Amino acid sequence: QVQLVEPGGGLVQAGGSLRLSCAASGRTFSSYTMAWFRQAPGKEREFVLAISWTGGSAYYADSVKGRFTISRDNAKNTVFLQMNSLKPEDTAVYYCAASQRDYQGPGLEKYDYWGQGTQVTVSS
Repeated sequence: QVQLVEPGGGLVQAGGSLRLSCAASGRTFSSYTMAWFRQAPGKEREFVLAISWTGGSAYYADSVKGRFTISRDNAKNTVFLQMNSLKPEDTAVYYCAASQRDYQGPGLEKYDYWGQGTQVTVSS
């Protein structure tokens, strides 16, 4: 069992930056693929990016390539989402997710554990 907690989030102006973190419980964190999804009001939850358990490979949604970066610190059971050049359309609730599979993709059903979500609001 893995529990994911995402403190942080907040309000930022367009063009600004924000860093989210997700802390995981459990001794097997380092064996999980980790990902971030987001859900804007009235829209379906969508994939943002994912990172392999080693941190050696990552998969990005086209909408965030060149602006967002995912990283992880397995010693601290934490995954990070660095968001730069934020746009108003990035406004959403951001969710951390963990998969027991060797899978770094957009399929929601492939992820076994989810955080509670944190609100990110980008003002224009």
